[in-house]
Amino acid sequence: MSAARRPLKVAIQMDPIGSVNIEADSTFRIAEEAQARGHSLFYYLPEMLSYQEGRVMARGQSLTVRREQGNHADLVPVEEVDLAEFDVVWLRQDPPFDMFYITTTHLLERLMPETLVVNDPFWVRNFPEKLLVLDFPDLTPPTAIARDLETLKAFRAKHGDVIVKPLYGNGGAGVFRITPEDRNLASLHEVFTGFSREPLIMQKFLPAVSKGDKRVILVDGEPVGAINRVPAEGETRSNMHVGGRPEKIGLTDRDREICAAIGPRLRDRGQIFVGIDVIGDWLTEINVTSPTGIQELERFDGINVAARIWEVLEAKRAAG
Repeated sequence: MSAARRPLKVAIQMDPIGSVNIEADSTFRIAEEAQARGHSLFYYLPEMLSYQEGRVMARGQSLTVRREQGNHADLVPVEEVDLAEFDVVWLRQDPPFDMFYITTTHLLERLMPETLVVNDPFWVRNFPEKLLVLDFPDLTPPTAIARDLETLKAFRAKHGDVIVKPLYGNGGAGVFRITPEDRNLASLHEVFTGFSREPLIMQKFLPAVSKGDKRVILVDGEPVGAINRVPAEGETRSNMHVGGRPEKIGLTDRDREICAAIGPRLRDRGQIFVGIDVIGDWLTEINVTSPTGIQELERFDGINVAARIWEVLEAKRAAG
């Protein structure tokens, strides 16, 4: 450990650690790097977060990780801790971005600025991934957000081939391509609106997706690299959750242009680890809730993104 680095107390709010794929999960890699740098780890599930008489508490377990699938986490007996006693708290559970998720951001926000919460929960709450891109219309494909069926029909009539998906979904779930010949838009609308009050998002279909949906990773507003996610045969979705294949790829001038436009806003609002999605020349999502891809990037290009993230966090804690 360098003389300038002090051990940090780190809490991680995440989904069950026992089921993660240690060869792909970004949270596991972040925890592994923290441990290697001498920081201590505490793990808890989001449902174990609470507010009690002025304190933000969590019931969870001290954690030690190792790169051995199925035996990758040593956990001590459950204890309740005051999260204000930690240096860093990671907000790393996966969406859906529902009221449960939003409530955790309200509670974690109460720890700041004394405790560093990553990513900043105020802006996670106000930067939903499919909405933040609306601030950059010159970088994004034609987009509509609506619950009204006639509005969606009009957008589809104008652009022909479109993608429709839940506004607050994740991992490729509920993503449909509607071609000009497809007659299922009204039926899909009926299904979606039958179980949710949320609007839908519709975007012009980008044929370049057949060559891949690029995940560009930014650390503190700066691009550090990218991986390409290629859809499986016969699939429109490229998400690795649904069979997309990760491939090595570099950053283009257009990727850097996009990052230069959005990076300062992300950095200024405490979004330290972000993954953006780029199809062809177009920005489609800015993922701030629980981005992934750092293990694939490390394998392909030898870029230790987790170390870069911790360098930023250590510097912020050292600065007070």
